[in-house]
Amino acid sequence: MYRYDTIDRTLVNERVAQYRDQLARHLAGDLSEDEFRPLRLQNGLYIQKHAPMLRVAIPYGMLSSVQLRRLADIARRYDRGYGHFTTRQNIQYNWPRLEDSAHMLAELAEVEMHAIQTSGNCVRNISSDEYAGIAPDEIVDPRPLCEILRQWSTFHPEFAYLPRKFKIAVNGAHEDRAATAFHDIGLTLRRDDSGALVVDVLVGGGMGRTPMIGTVIRHGLPWAHTLAYVEAILRVYNRHGRRDNIYKARIKILLKALGAQEFTRQVEAEFAHLENGPGTLTAEEYRRVAAFFSAPAYESLADHDAAHERELARSQPFARWVGRSVRPHRVPGYRAVVISLKKTGVPPGDATAEQMERVAQWAEHFGFGEIRVSHEQNLILSDVRVRDLHTLWSEARAAGLATANHGLLTDIIACPGGDFCSLANAKSIPIAEAIQRRFDDLDYLHDIGELNINISGCMNSCGHHHVGHIGILGVDKDGEEWYQVSLGGADGSSLSAGRAALGKVIGPSFRAGHMPEVVARLIETYLQARLAEEPFIETVHRLGIAPFKARVYGAPLGEDGHAEETLAHG
Repeated sequence: MYRYDTIDRTLVNERVAQYRDQLARHLAGDLSEDEFRPLRLQNGLYIQKHAPMLRVAIPYGMLSSVQLRRLADIARRYDRGYGHFTTRQNIQYNWPRLEDSAHMLAELAEVEMHAIQTSGNCVRNISSDEYAGIAPDEIVDPRPLCEILRQWSTFHPEFAYLPRKFKIAVNGAHEDRAATAFHDIGLTLRRDDSGALVVDVLVGGGMGRTPMIGTVIRHGLPWAHTLAYVEAILRVYNRHGRRDNIYKARIKILLKALGAQEFTRQVEAEFAHLENGPGTLTAEEYRRVAAFFSAPAYESLADHDAAHERELARSQPFARWVGRSVRPHRVPGYRAVVISLKKTGVPPGDATAEQMERVAQWAEHFGFGEIRVSHEQNLILSDVRVRDLHTLWSEARAAGLATANHGLLTDIIACPGGDFCSLANAKSIPIAEAIQRRFDDLDYLHDIGELNINISGCMNSCGHHHVGHIGILGVDKDGEEWYQVSLGGADGSSLSAGRAALGKVIGPSFRAGHMPEVVARLIETYLQARLAEEPFIETVHRLGIAPFKARVYGAPLGEDGHAEETLAHG
């Protein structure tokens, strides 16, 4: 993984010192809250409902064991003993004291981490495929380009005050595990017919109040022009994006207002001034950065191990865990392992300090000290030998980290919601837990098969409810928390049938207490209507939402209300 050089260390340490001084002046009363707000936001510090929240960047989702141990230590000493991994491959601390925030940033800097540009109207953390560099279906490793984009965008003076926050995702595999269609810019790396590295550029994807799927505005861009083309897009957005209305400030609104053809024309005109200029990448620079992502010292192993096969045959729990949590690897004899952070009763994405330390230990003992953070809010050990899988499973089970639900209904993606966020209309965590408890039966879950549930506490869609096979959105009705349900969303990965789609709202919203029963009725409809081996998302796309809607609203819901009453309040 990338290592800081002298310039990186100097920049990050200077920013920590600068923020420490700003914080001291604020605490002394020399900087008002209004004056301090933009300064803290530039360093990833929000003020939430109950306490500050610090969001730490994990570039393209990669962590070393040393870094994960430091995150655990910070959670233990400055928070309440845990951290929350997000859908943007970051980690958030929900309970730090404002007075401690500069100390936290200084300790992050010691292990080459920071919170710069995790907030504000700037280019945010570059996200990517959590299996980059190890996926069998990978065409090009996206990490070198991710790192180049990260270095280019950090502290970029021209793009430090954009109309709104800006998110970039990069994918280099046949399967789009980076959800590029739902980012302000999505970059897909591939080889053209001659074998040259090129980039397909999507613009204007996003969720939130106005969800949209990105539009491809350039096919086959030579890789060397990536920075210049992204700069051209940002310049057009910076010039025309709205700053008078926060709800209409994202690039997706500008693309829709101008039309894709006119937007593309303006980008191409801007690019004409930048093409072959100083922003053009050189092969030498690409090789320099790519060297940080060279393969570790893999052993030469057979892809099958006899002892592993015996354990699979002997232990159904182990076999079930392997079936759900173990992913293929491009190197024979190795696998990637998903460490689920979705155990029933635990907020999705939360990990205690002790659990982070255990994962760091496993990364060193069973691999090469590397951990990935996924968009599904789980952790991944990237290089585990097949022969070590049973030992890892035994240790993970003892630590409460062997939940075999990856890709299943209880592998719920959820934002912190109203329990923490001052923007939320409703809670997300209790809804996720109630659904998990209703379906806390692995046999039934495996019969249902692959199914995504995404929950957001407000229209900002931090839980990505728009792309959930079942999406749940918290809404406020006269001071009460209600929940709107959508069906058929897909992020573009193979789990979502390999295509991007926005979910469709099935009807009026529901009370919190009804949500487990609503999900149960959706599942029952699917089980009765599915064809052989047909996943939930395919059944929804084949039938549409009508039969699901009829089942949900066709009979009373539970003891604390009826479908008719829900309709009346809708």
